[in-house]
Amino acid sequence: MSTVTPATAASAESAHAPAELDEPAPVFVARDSRTEQIVKILIPTVMLAALVALWAWYVKAYEVPHYILPSPWRVAESLIKDWGTLSAALLITLKITFTALGMALVGGVGLAILMSQSRWVELALYPYAVILQVTPIVAIAPLILIYAPTTQSALLICAWLVAFFPVLSNTTQGLKSTDHNLLNLFEMYGANRWQTLIHLKLPSALPYFLAGLRIAGGLALIAAVVAEFAAGSAGAQSGLAYRLLESQFRLNIPRLFAALILLSVTGVIIFAMTSVVSHLLLRKWHESALKREN
Repeated sequence: MSTVTPATAASAESAHAPAELDEPAPVFVARDSRTEQIVKILIPTVMLAALVALWAWYVKAYEVPHYILPSPWRVAESLIKDWGTLSAALLITLKITFTALGMALVGGVGLAILMSQSRWVELALYPYAVILQVTPIVAIAPLILIYAPTTQSALLICAWLVAFFPVLSNTTQGLKSTDHNLLNLFEMYGANRWQTLIHLKLPSALPYFLAGLRIAGGLALIAAVVAEFAAGSAGAQSGLAYRLLESQFRLNIPRLFAALILLSVTGVIIFAMTSVVSHLLLRKWHESALKREN
């Protein structure tokens, strides 16, 4: 009889055991963030250059009069020549825009906190906030112009009304979207309502608030221009909306295009500023700002 030793038993088991499959190591595709950033800048720049070239070609090929569609060079010349007038009007529009946005942030966040803390406050005030939002600002502007002490204050109120609701709505939704399990945990540890608000609800609502901020920034600029159209204000304290109307009445179309470009660039800058703020506040912890690892 042959003696079975532990060594022979182990060798026999290894002989009959199924061979272990070598699992392939996970392959991660390394993303060149610098290349992505260059591509993100390059593609819109090339697209803009192509559109400007097409615009210039169309005006020259079909001999379009400058009082109908000016060439890009005439618009650039008007922007440089009338910069003193346009920049002063732009500063007034920016003052109204950012003041209204600041008021919307303070009022929207404050009212959202009150409504999240009291169901009665929400039932009493939220429907009227919705009514103000869905009513066209052009329809409200004549009444505001009657009751406001000055035209500038009327423009400010109009811009604030439009920028206020996105902040209020998004912040309220964020405060209501707090994880119920975390709320139960805070209650179990004896946290009061204000501790729960500061340490749990407000951080949870931050992404919603920042989304409302990006929306409100653009709407504040739009409302400032629309309100000035409705008010028909003129004079030294007039913004870019009046310069648009003035250029239209005088058939100074190159200046009209220059004012439009200034408004567009301003809107893009405001959106970029609010996006940067959102990224800085969310980049280390929120899924919307974190980069994928693969």
